[in-house]
Formats: sequence, structure tokens, C-alpha cells
Amino acid sequence: MEKPTEPIKNEYTVFPTGRIHEYDNQELIFRTSTVEERQARELVSKEMYEDLRQAAEVHRRVRKYVVSKARVGMTMTSLAEMVEDSVRTLIAENGLEAGIAFPTGCSLNFCAAHWTPNGGDKTILNYDDVCKIDFGTHVKGRIIDSAFTLTFNERFDPLKMAVREATDAGVKAAGIDVRLGELGGIIQEVMESHEVDLDGKGKLTPVKCIRNLNGHSIGPYHIHAGKTVPIVASHDNTKMEEGDLFAIETFGSTGKGYVREDMEISHYMLDYGVARNQAAGCLRTAQTKKLFHTIYKNFGTLAFCKRYLDRIGETKYQLALKTLVDTGVVNPYPPLCDIRGSYTAQYEHTILLRPTCKEVLSRGDDY
Repeated sequence: MEKPTEPIKNEYTVFPTGRIHEYDNQELIFRTSTVEERQARELVSKEMYEDLRQAAEVHRRVRKYVVSKARVGMTMTSLAEMVEDSVRTLIAENGLEAGIAFPTGCSLNFCAAHWTPNGGDKTILNYDDVCKIDFGTHVKGRIIDSAFTLTFNERFDPLKMAVREATDAGVKAAGIDVRLGELGGIIQEVMESHEVDLDGKGKLTPVKCIRNLNGHSIGPYHIHAGKTVPIVASHDNTKMEEGDLFAIETFGSTGKGYVREDMEISHYMLDYGVARNQAAGCLRTAQTKKLFHTIYKNFGTLAFCKRYLDRIGETKYQLALKTLVDTGVVNPYPPLCDIRGSYTAQYEHTILLRPTCKEVLSRGDDY
């Protein structure tokens, strides 16, 4: 497959619609409004739908290209940059108007999430690695967050299948008025019905939901917008609502099914609740203020990683970044890992709960 060279907006007047699902409880939903009222609410949101669909089509194109080019022996840095360079080209990156919404997670094996190589990292992609490729795209702050698991060794296919089926079950069950705790129970039941034989000797290992990782609602320029989608049963009675945008993501593990912070931090994000003037006022050194304004100008409240600071020419920023973290202006997102020797997998889709139907925006031919 050829390297992307042109923005996709040159190809479309209207971007492809995601996979449409009718609501399972549509009689309950439709009792409160007429068809005409629901259609009118959709017309008001037409521009937002197009922005999301553009970001989703970019995501599909990028992951198809990356899967065609990923090879054993390549550095994780080259893999991450392949994703990011392709996004920048296809989406016609333009400051905070369009671009990358979340750094390329390419967490390996027992590491489930939030790892991307920092500058100078020499980690190599190996035949027996289980790599979670998780990245976000956006147009005008309308974010698509989607992920899949890349492997070369077929022995990991059953693990991937377990997680993919769990994600699909969550997507299918999601809808207006669905309680999040009940949705988590549906995901858990599917995930934990699977066992895998990783060594080919007939010893079956149960696949466990990673119970302290979750899906989430998404807002404009706000990838974690407040609502949490558990992947195990809970007593959370919070309901999904019309207009909500959700990332339905599930993680399965052959380990304990519980992650902890480990390894060097790469992911960061400006605290969404910190106003620009308030943040600048609490910073004492010129270097810290300069870094803050650089982050605000280039990333706003979108996540970034250290490689992105390197790319825009920032140097000797470690102390200033630590100060921003210590003062609560920037939040760190350390890698999240199960026990060493275990394997973790991830699949994720972004869904939109439209007034008339559920649209799985990130769905493609691959997953």
C-alpha cells in the first residue's frame, strides 16, 4: 500500500457515514418525541457529524496503511511516526483545527496502555509481541478514539478475538438510557467466556477484563469528558444520553486483570479545568511559563507526548515539565501495566448516540 500523500478532503464532498445500528430500546426512546423532532435535531448537528466522519475516515486509512507496512524488526519509534505522519497528511494538519488528538500508543505485551517511545528509544517490534495501537484523530476538536491489537504470531489470535468480541458486545448494547454498570457486565460476560492456549500445550488461561481500565465519553477537545464506561459489572446507574459520544474500549489480559503505573512517562495533557490566565499566574520561572504557552498554543487540551515537544523544537524542558505536573497544570498519564510475563490486548470504537440511531463512527472492514 502506498504512503499517504494527499488530504482525504480532496476526495469527498460528503464523508462516509459510520456503521448504523437501530436502538434496541427504540420504542422507549421514541415515545418522547416525534420522527420530525428527532430529524430536526440531527440537522442542527450536521456539521459536527461531518467533522467526526472525516476524522474517522482518516483513522481507517491510517490503520490500514500501518498494518500493511508494520514489520518485525522495525523500531517502535518508526512505527509510531508512521501513524502520526500519515494522520498529519490525510487530515491536513492545521494547528488546533485538525490533527492528532492522542499520541500513538503502541504498548507492548504486559503493558496495556499509555506507552509510546520517548526520544532516543531503541525498542524493536518482535515476532512474539502483542502491540496495542491506540491513536486519536480530530477535526475542529471532534475526536475519534479507536484502537486495535497488532500481532505476527497466530497464537495470540484467540486473545485478540476475545477482546474484539467484548468490544463489539459493548458497542451493540450501548444506547440511549442504557446504564453504564449494566453495559460493563455485558462486556465482562463476553470477555471472560474465553480461554486461550498460548504455549500450544493444552494449558488454558482465562482471559480477564482489566477491571481498572475503562471506556469514556468524549467532548470537544476533551478526550475523557466525564462519563466512564466500565468493562466489568458495577452498580453505576449513570445512563447514556442522546448526543453522547463514547469510546467503547475493552482490555483483556492473561495476567491479573489489574494494571498499575510502570515505566517512563510519555503521555501528558493540559488539565482541562485549568484556565489559561490562572495557570500562567501560578508559574514562577520564565522557562516554565514559556513551556506552558507552547503547550497551550500547540496542543490546547489535547494529549501530547515528549516526542511532540521535541518535534516543535523544545529542548531542555524536563524540569519545566515536571513543574507543570507538580503544580497540577499538566496531568501525566504513565504507562499502565499488568504483571510482567502476561499479555494484554485492546480494541476500541467511537460511537455517537444520534437522536434516530447509533452510529459506530470508527467501524471499518478491519474491525
